[in-house]
Amino acid sequence: MSSACVPTHPESLGLAQAGARAGATSPQPAKGADRPPSPPTPPRRRFRVEGADLSASVSVFLIALPLSLGIALATGAPLQAGLVAAAVGGLVAGRLGGCPLQVSGPAAGLTVVTADLIHRYGWRATCGITVLAGLAQLGLGCLRVARTALAVSPAVVHGMLAGIGVTIAVAQLHIVLGGNPQSSVLANVRALPAQLANLHPAAVTMSALTLALLFGWPRIPGRAGRLLRTVPAALVAVAGATATASLTGLALPRVDLPSWSSHALAGLPEGPVLGIVAAVLTTTLVCSVQSLLGAVAVDKLVAGRPGPQSRVGRSDLDRELLGQGAANIVSGALGGLPVAGVAVRSSANVQSGAVSRNSTMLHGVFVVAAALLMVPVLDLIPLASLAALVMAVGIQMVSLHHIRTVTRHREVAVYVVTTLGVVVLGVLEGVLLGVAVAVAVALRRLARTRITHEEKGGVHRVHVRGQLTFLAVPRLSRALHLVPQGAHAVVELDGSFMDHAAYESLRDWRRAHTAQGGSAELTGCRVGVRSPGYGRGPDEDGREPRASHGREPGLAHGPGLVRSGLARWGGGGADGAGHELARGISAFQRDTAPLVREELARLAREGQRPSQLFLTCADSRLVTSMITSSGPGDLFVVRNVGNLVPLPGEENGDDSVSAAIEYAVDVLKVRSITVCGHSGCGAMQALLSSGSGGGTSPLGRWLRHGLPSLARLADDGWPGVRLAGRAAADTAERLCLINVVQQLEHLRAHDSVARALAAGELELHGMYFHVGEAQAYLLRRAEGEEEGEVFEGVPGAEELRSPA
Repeated sequence: MSSACVPTHPESLGLAQAGARAGATSPQPAKGADRPPSPPTPPRRRFRVEGADLSASVSVFLIALPLSLGIALATGAPLQAGLVAAAVGGLVAGRLGGCPLQVSGPAAGLTVVTADLIHRYGWRATCGITVLAGLAQLGLGCLRVARTALAVSPAVVHGMLAGIGVTIAVAQLHIVLGGNPQSSVLANVRALPAQLANLHPAAVTMSALTLALLFGWPRIPGRAGRLLRTVPAALVAVAGATATASLTGLALPRVDLPSWSSHALAGLPEGPVLGIVAAVLTTTLVCSVQSLLGAVAVDKLVAGRPGPQSRVGRSDLDRELLGQGAANIVSGALGGLPVAGVAVRSSANVQSGAVSRNSTMLHGVFVVAAALLMVPVLDLIPLASLAALVMAVGIQMVSLHHIRTVTRHREVAVYVVTTLGVVVLGVLEGVLLGVAVAVAVALRRLARTRITHEEKGGVHRVHVRGQLTFLAVPRLSRALHLVPQGAHAVVELDGSFMDHAAYESLRDWRRAHTAQGGSAELTGCRVGVRSPGYGRGPDEDGREPRASHGREPGLAHGPGLVRSGLARWGGGGADGAGHELARGISAFQRDTAPLVREELARLAREGQRPSQLFLTCADSRLVTSMITSSGPGDLFVVRNVGNLVPLPGEENGDDSVSAAIEYAVDVLKVRSITVCGHSGCGAMQALLSSGSGGGTSPLGRWLRHGLPSLARLADDGWPGVRLAGRAAADTAERLCLINVVQQLEHLRAHDSVARALAAGELELHGMYFHVGEAQAYLLRRAEGEEEGEVFEGVPGAEELRSPA
């Protein structure tokens, strides 16, 4: 058996997001590597459709068909335009985009923008604007600025979607009631009383039936409900209303698809240049932001999907922007609606088990077939049913979850202003207003600093809350001068930023106060990453400061979290360490607990359901949550000296490790187990030094479980493990790597693990963390290698594989 370690991409360090890649190619050997010639590569098939992709494409098509017609109806565009956009979104964006599992097409978020463009410029000019917006997206993609769009405040994005949702819902309500919508939200609201006085009974009946099926279908209980829910609720709702209207002979407006020979294509927009530029920018903004945020959401859905992960990697946002631009150019040129990533269809695609971009493309093929072959059936659909469907989508865009999120982050003002701006003024104007308010809120938070002074028990406390910038220096100086000469003072800094002016003011005061016989302690309430200038910094002449009475306070300034502790200033010691721990607990209760309380409360109610068992060393330098980007409930962690797994039934064994493995596999049903070693492991160094397990002390008896690793190290016939093209730096590192492989073999000897592996319900992974390089390596075997052959890992592998 042979193994190699390859460094992970930063995105793949979260173990909850790592998955086996079914179609990965074998790693290439480094130059000079001694390995047999590779067998000839078999011819690759150009196009192969997985069964999961085929079934997912059918599900997405059944959702896309009624929604595409409904969105076209809501915009006032020809109904064929929705089908054109759906087909182009599936075929062009699906083939060229950077998020293979995202499904693109006409999106509800574009309804208001498109309706306004059609009202101002006409349909053919709107198609021309769509082409120009696609060209703008291509330019932005070439400039590789896609991630810049993610810098927009979430409150602005959520407010924009909520405003669009309100606009859609109010407009479609008129069609649901049997009337026609007006050109603006305010006009629709004013016309609503008259519309309610003149209801169209048939339209209201079909709309009510559509909504009842749409919301009731997913709630059918029992085994029958699980089977029925495989059919999308949107399709059931529209099909049920259509069948009812046809069987009862109700007289009401229906879909009317004209001949494709009379379908209008794009034309050049005419009008004021500034107005056309604003229209292009608005379309580009909404299409791009919705598609990019959708791609990020799809990545999260794929990572959280149970069972084997798809072989599709994380989204390339710049490529996604290029694909969306190409799709808008083609859709606009062919007389289709603007195209963007659609959340409903994308989530259905992922949840249906799609594993490649073929599902997205096949759904586009099905739309083309329906547009050509199903026109007589589509013409039976009542317009009121489509309007009710789109109205429900608009209502759902006003998400209560988003409202709770912005409330928790104190960004309600940004959300409300953006929503009202979109409803009253328009999408672009509302977004600009929201961005302005978000900037104002951020500046206010940066400039707002609360400084208080109190005296208690002879100790003067100055508490600074907020960002400490030059704007707060005058108030800081006034508070500090309230401390009498010779008194004991404690300055508590509770913020995430201190600029140079505030730093110098605080430092100068502290020096003057201590020179006059007083004492000053500066405590940081937040534990964070140190920044330049943090802690004990040199004086102006470059010399390190000398300790005064055993302590020399330090100050942090710059864009890092403020941290200065009694233990660090007071020379350490048990008492200082106790203070450090107490302050850490206090900081958690004040700063972190409010942010995680909701998630922890959910975990407390539902119980833990981790997907992975992570077994690693007890070394304090290994922070599992940091190197795996995991959070509460993600990993079931077992730590011990040397990341050892005792063989079951072995003398001097340890039932605690076996019990944890059994509990994780049989009770928690984890899907993978990772053994993580690290560089500079003290246990491995002790093994090398003793050569026999270390004697009869508790530590010595425990280290005997590492003797098989030591024996494998001494086996000249076993080639060992390489680190991404290089051999281990020394014998200690080689033993650390070999130990990971050996402990994975020990895992296989446990009954619970063996049963799960045989059933295909469990994967074993090896991992190695180089502390000095801050680099995680994933252990894997080369594909096609025989037992005992050497191979090299390739940098950038994103999958974890069992090395044995």
